[in-house]
Amino acid sequence: MRKAELTRKTRETDIELKLDLDGSGKNSVDTGVGFLNHMLELFSVHSGVDLCVRCKGDTEVDFHHSVEDVGICLGQAFKTALGDKKGIARFADRVVPMDECAAMVAIDISGRPFLNFEEKLTGKIGEFDAELVEEFLRAFSFNAGMNVYVKLLKGGNMHHEAEAIFKALAKCVQDAVKVVSDRIPSSKGVL
Repeated sequence: MRKAELTRKTRETDIELKLDLDGSGKNSVDTGVGFLNHMLELFSVHSGVDLCVRCKGDTEVDFHHSVEDVGICLGQAFKTALGDKKGIARFADRVVPMDECAAMVAIDISGRPFLNFEEKLTGKIGEFDAELVEEFLRAFSFNAGMNVYVKLLKGGNMHHEAEAIFKALAKCVQDAVKVVSDRIPSSKGVL
């Protein structure tokens, strides 16, 4: 049962999150940030991870706290659900196009967190600050213990850029969390 459920309450956010790594992409997402909802919904669908997220945040200040804290919670839930990581594929990489854009993502569920985000997204996607895509991914990768490499191969519309990144991440997660053996995927014997 590779599932996790957690709550996180601070002065800035109140979050409840559930996930099932072996789901079918069912989701219910309400973060108070419309664009983040959209990205998490497509992440769930394309990764096959069942995801339920509720966040009440100080969006009257801006979206930063909600976006970052949801990333923290999602990362922590992934780490919990993966347990000792026995049998997982561990590595994955994908290139995903979205209309005129294309993104490349590679991950290693190594226990050693790092985010390499080569292209800086700036500007607005509706009311959403595009730079928050990187903030979300940093919070997610560091709390999941995951090495994440992101590169835009072709830019264009910022909505499409972000969507290509989230879809490529989703497909990587789908590939990397698959159980493919009965051993820890490391020469050290531990991840």
